[in-house]
Amino acid sequence: MDAEFRKWPNDDLQRGIMYMVIASFSFALTGACARYLRSDINPIELVLFRNIIGVGFIVYSLIQKPADALGGKIGLLIFRGVIGTLALYTFFYGISKIGLAIAITYQQSYPVFLSVMAIFLLGEKLIFREWTAIIIGFVGICLIFLPSVDSSQLTLKHHLLGISNAVMTGMAYMSIRGLSKYYDQRTIILSFMLSGIILPVISLSLGSVEEFPQFDFFIQKFDTPKMEHISVILLLGIAALVGQVYLTKAFSYQKTGVIAAVGYSNIVFSIIFGTMLGDAFPDVLSMTGILLIIICGVMVSFKKS
Repeated sequence: MDAEFRKWPNDDLQRGIMYMVIASFSFALTGACARYLRSDINPIELVLFRNIIGVGFIVYSLIQKPADALGGKIGLLIFRGVIGTLALYTFFYGISKIGLAIAITYQQSYPVFLSVMAIFLLGEKLIFREWTAIIIGFVGICLIFLPSVDSSQLTLKHHLLGISNAVMTGMAYMSIRGLSKYYDQRTIILSFMLSGIILPVISLSLGSVEEFPQFDFFIQKFDTPKMEHISVILLLGIAALVGQVYLTKAFSYQKTGVIAAVGYSNIVFSIIFGTMLGDAFPDVLSMTGILLIIICGVMVSFKKS
């Protein structure tokens, strides 16, 4: 870890950390808006509104400065958009059912699944410390998941979808690794946002024809938002966009473990926001699980390869 600090001029390090804190706060604020709206607006509508608000800014940026990239990986680009959108479905759904802090913690456990996928899909070999991190993260997930699931199949469904968010987030990050050599970062984000408009339109259209309670995480009926919710919806979309911009800025200096580790501050912000909005403060087991997942993420952030 000391070596990470020695690599950078101090001003750049401080700026990178500041950008990541802003990004983490913005993403936690996005989740807080979803938590506030959960009784009035379904998660699929939130996915739609989030991306409609953001896509205009990305298109404007591309018009002002066209992307200069090789291209040629259109299938992977579409996959990144679709898997990222499905991850967002389960993220907002999780916030509406299991609370803000736990939903974001599940999402932030993605390094566990990303590391395992890298072994089987990319042939990467992990060192002892990385295997230790995976085990620590898995134990953390179990400490949150197992005590939270009772005999109710509905509760099991909610938490399994929360964990599936982490799996799909890991897949999305893995696809970005494959796309970064071929596409401008804005093009990758645009593919995600366009998918985040098209898929919700399909889901909401299906929901207007027939109700599917067992698939409520994917199919819902569109309900027109009330005027008093418009400002919160706008805040949600803008916060998500600001988070994405500053996340990119944070990593524009160097993909360092210091910056990635600071990203786990969004769990702290989410606990604060969630408590303010009426979620129960995590109990001892859940808090232990949260800390273990943070430790796992920090350990993976500082991997050498």
